[in-house]
Amino acid sequence: QVQFVESGGGLVQPGGSLRISCAASGTAFRLWNMAWYRQAPEKQREFVAAITSVGHTNYVDSVKGRFTISRSNAKTTLYLQMNNLKPEDTAVYYCNSPGTNWPWGQGTQVTVSS
Repeated sequence: QVQFVESGGGLVQPGGSLRISCAASGTAFRLWNMAWYRQAPEKQREFVAAITSVGHTNYVDSVKGRFTISRSNAKTTLYLQMNNLKPEDTAVYYCNSPGTNWPWGQGTQVTVSS
């Protein structure tokens, strides 16, 4: 059973930075395309960023130039570096592999507020 455990969230002021992590179980992690998603209060979960098994990346327009997705296959961990954070980035952030039915983790809360 594949499991994802997100961590690293917190409270940060507008303009600040944060790096969140997603630890994945499974030795085949290096073969998976991976992505970050987020869900703000009373909104649908939305796509944020993705990285393929060979390192190609893409982002939702609202985070381009501010967020960077990366991965460590040796640590089976996915990362999201978030810079110049804005209040509208406030959400619970989740990771998963696109196109699969793998269960969602508990997410990590990111709150951007002064």
